[in-house]
Amino acid sequence: MTALVTLGEAMAVLAADRPGPLASGTSLRLGFAGAEATVAIGVSRLGHPASWTGRVGADSAGTMILDGLRGEAVDVTRARVDDTAPTGLMLRERRTPDHTRVTYYRRGLAGSRLTPADVDPELVARARVLHVTGITPALGDGPRAAVRRAVDLARAAGVTVSLDLNYRARLWTREEAAAELADLVTRADVVFAGPDEASLAVPEAEPATMARTLLDLGPREAVLKLGARGAVAVTRGAEAVQDVVPVTLVDPIGAGDAFVAGYLAGLLDGTPLPGRLLLAATCGAFAVAASGDWEGLPRRAELGLLQGADVTR
Repeated sequence: MTALVTLGEAMAVLAADRPGPLASGTSLRLGFAGAEATVAIGVSRLGHPASWTGRVGADSAGTMILDGLRGEAVDVTRARVDDTAPTGLMLRERRTPDHTRVTYYRRGLAGSRLTPADVDPELVARARVLHVTGITPALGDGPRAAVRRAVDLARAAGVTVSLDLNYRARLWTREEAAAELADLVTRADVVFAGPDEASLAVPEAEPATMARTLLDLGPREAVLKLGARGAVAVTRGAEAVQDVVPVTLVDPIGAGDAFVAGYLAGLLDGTPLPGRLLLAATCGAFAVAASGDWEGLPRRAELGLLQGADVTR
């Protein structure tokens, strides 16, 4: 059985390795990124089998992404190589030491061509958790239908559905996002959001109240990610608050997805709510203490390395 199944977009990344404007001669680091792929890697590193479904181009970037996921023990046997469109690209510029500027090249490219036919019903039905985000349905009609198909299959099979709202203003308007994501919230079991994202589905309030209001829409767990203020999680029988795990910040990119990976790994472990939040915060801290979206994600044996973060299975 695959513990976690996820689907979405993965892109090649060219990231500046030092602050300043992009110019001729700027040194760039090649890698790959994708919210769902990062969660799959994070869960895999913590010892749970994970599978990623998506499309990449028949190019070197696509090969790099699939090889990289395989190297992290993520199953990519359901991923497709699309020979009619190239792999998407993200260009990341560190304009100043504390401000990152990102440019995406994704529309019409391989990642945005995901369709319901790419979703394997048997794979989803055998999973313990299906994880989806609000990024994928924003990419177009095909990806939106693929997410709906995966969620329908998971619900029919009794598989836990995890949803990270992950609103991206560059991809769709708040009105478009609110209509789609509010519907997905009603069909999810575990929902992750920042306060602004949660306000797409429920009225603005203090975080714990927003989380409890999300539960009224159908989920059994709601987790509000609060950045430097930590996180709060609410279930139908419990509530927990978690501060951030102190660490020296190197790169804030990927913290939210690392947090989700840790929380879902804790859920798969059978860890009670406070322990799930601590594991999530620990993974987020590891992520921001290293460059890259997923490269700093911890393995199980490393969880005690951060002071005050002695998390065991």
